[in-house]
Amino acid sequence: MTIHQTSDAELATQPAAYWTGAAYEALIAFTRAQQADLGFTQPQFWLLRNLSKNDISPDGHGMTVPELQQAMSYLRVEDDLETEAEVLLERGWLSRDGEGLLWIAESGEAARLDIKRHAPEIRDRIHLGIDDADYVTALKVLQQMIRNTGSTLA
Repeated sequence: MTIHQTSDAELATQPAAYWTGAAYEALIAFTRAQQADLGFTQPQFWLLRNLSKNDISPDGHGMTVPELQQAMSYLRVEDDLETEAEVLLERGWLSRDGEGLLWIAESGEAARLDIKRHAPEIRDRIHLGIDDADYVTALKVLQQMIRNTGSTLA
């Protein structure tokens, strides 16, 4: 669907579920394309983040792929963590012990930090022309819609 100018009255009648889904798909596709241009995938970044004691992992303890999959509720159906982990193992960013636990290597931590520094550029492109107040208002509206449906997500 092509986005065209519509009146506020028309926008008010359109289904939020359609637009949130369209926004999700567009934002994920854009983010992943930007990351691919930089030489990594979003799941690879998530693996590094979830294994780093300086990021999501509370203690930096190794994890199995199934444990990582369970920790990453945001994975998409097409994300194959085993394949992504193999790439990071080949790069030397991760290691795997005899029990099948993945561990972040020093080079993986350095890569995580390098990858992280690109996040503001990607965010800035996505937020172009949107001031923070409007962005916050949009998120508050979405959170209220989530609460209105009885969900505990927001």
